[in-house]
Amino acid sequence: MSAINFNTANQTYRQLMGNGLLYSVPRFQRDYSWTDEEWDDLWADMQQVVEPGGESAHYMGYLVLQSRDNKNFDIIDGQQRMTTLSILVLSVLAALNKLIENGIEPDNNKRRLEQLRGTFIGYLDPVTLVPRSKLTLNRNNNSYYQNYLVPLQKLPVRNLKATEHLMRKAFDWFKEKVWNEYGVQGEGARVAGLLDTLADRLFFTVITVTDELNAYKVFETLNARGVKLSSTDLLKNYLFSIVHRESANDELELNALEERWEILVGKLGSESFPDFLRAHWNSANKFVRHSELFKTIRGTIFNRQRVFELVREMEQDADVYVALSNPEDSLWNNQQRRYIEEMKMFNVRQAYPLLLAAKRKFSETDFSMLLKACSVISFRYNVIGNLPTNEQERIYTSAAEQISSGQLHTIQDVLRALRNIYPSDDAFSQAFSEKILKTTQTRNKRIVRYILFSVEHQLSGQELDFDSELYSIEHILPEHPETGWEAFSDQEHEQFVYRLGNMTLLRSDQNRGLQNKPYAEKQPVLANANIHLTKKTAQKYAVWTTKQIVDTQRWMADQAKSIWKISQIQ
Repeated sequence: MSAINFNTANQTYRQLMGNGLLYSVPRFQRDYSWTDEEWDDLWADMQQVVEPGGESAHYMGYLVLQSRDNKNFDIIDGQQRMTTLSILVLSVLAALNKLIENGIEPDNNKRRLEQLRGTFIGYLDPVTLVPRSKLTLNRNNNSYYQNYLVPLQKLPVRNLKATEHLMRKAFDWFKEKVWNEYGVQGEGARVAGLLDTLADRLFFTVITVTDELNAYKVFETLNARGVKLSSTDLLKNYLFSIVHRESANDELELNALEERWEILVGKLGSESFPDFLRAHWNSANKFVRHSELFKTIRGTIFNRQRVFELVREMEQDADVYVALSNPEDSLWNNQQRRYIEEMKMFNVRQAYPLLLAAKRKFSETDFSMLLKACSVISFRYNVIGNLPTNEQERIYTSAAEQISSGQLHTIQDVLRALRNIYPSDDAFSQAFSEKILKTTQTRNKRIVRYILFSVEHQLSGQELDFDSELYSIEHILPEHPETGWEAFSDQEHEQFVYRLGNMTLLRSDQNRGLQNKPYAEKQPVLANANIHLTKKTAQKYAVWTTKQIVDTQRWMADQAKSIWKISQIQ
């Protein structure tokens, strides 16, 4: 981060709003969206600060600003909090104004109101003598804010946008709270004291950067540290600023573009949008990491035409991207649904750029073949092999780019391009023979069921639902062994209890009856099970030791080579 021009400091709300500093929510950033749930949380936090013996300070989180100079700042992240605090300030001013109208200390309360307004809402420009608001909101919020809220005018209730309606409700909500708890007693000093105390005890970690690229780098770094910021808003502001610059007077075009953008984000969700954009970009272009995505887009999308092309292309892919995480989506046929379900279970998303590119180019039959191949690769490479995903992602993306550019014409060409991430039979068999999956984890438990049911299908041809509650996993060496298992040391138990060779399937009612019994008592029940895998294992072994577990798992590995196989890559 040393190469990025930014600075970080903790600042109170009073420091933020002082010294003639001005803040703007970029024109195309998200509208005001907080509701009574967030208002109530903020109010409860503030009460803990102002009540006697309460907290000496309350942390408001990160505030990411982009500066053009040392006086004017764009709010890249934190606009919901800053807007709500401004509405809170205005509700305090409204309470003082009500005291003035009621004839309670009118002179003193007028001075309090003017002082607080000048400090937190606006000031008189020393050159032009024109009042200036310290906060400017986005294109859908600013008019209502400046024309009605800031001057404390009577608020209209009809013909409002949804976001304006929320702002009106927020003002009424905080105004009622302030008046009922601080103003009703008729003490202007107490009302003003609320804001005076909060201003010094609410503080932010303020990160100031110098341009959009640096702002995006800050987003990436903070997100990597678990602080989720809206890079979607940052990207939107950049793209829309290009259109605004080239067609500033075409409000219809801007509105239409914004409507299309909101539909896209609505389908994907704001948090998922950056992942979708990267998958979409990598489906037709050279591989780009998350940290380089904004820089790449800024270097490629530089005029109005390219913005609309990007949005149009994203619209074509959005439904497919969403469906890739939903096996039940109507986009899929029954065969495809199975493979989507498997990849979701494996939690593998590296293939998404490839699948987006293939869905645009190939027939349903060929796409189904590729889906199956990606599922098999995911099982061999990710689930069993637990191999590095960086190179895998690059290979998928390279194949996607070649599909989009027309270099890979057939599904056979694509499968050959994936050869390096398809572990060989020997490598796969070796990894499978040693695999441990702790069924104490829900995901692992489901994968173990999937494996065991797949082996059973290979043996008997039975197509059983691996999510069915009729069957459960039987740990032959119990997870919590009692008498009869003394031959296993504690160390051996830990090493072998979650080996695949120690696990099989059994009807749930039978399994409850076996519990932690010794193998001599389990073996007759297992040998008469209606599951071929279980019956075969129990009939073959009269005793159960580490050797039997290893031998069983090696045999299962031989079956796995035939079950999870792509014949075109062999």
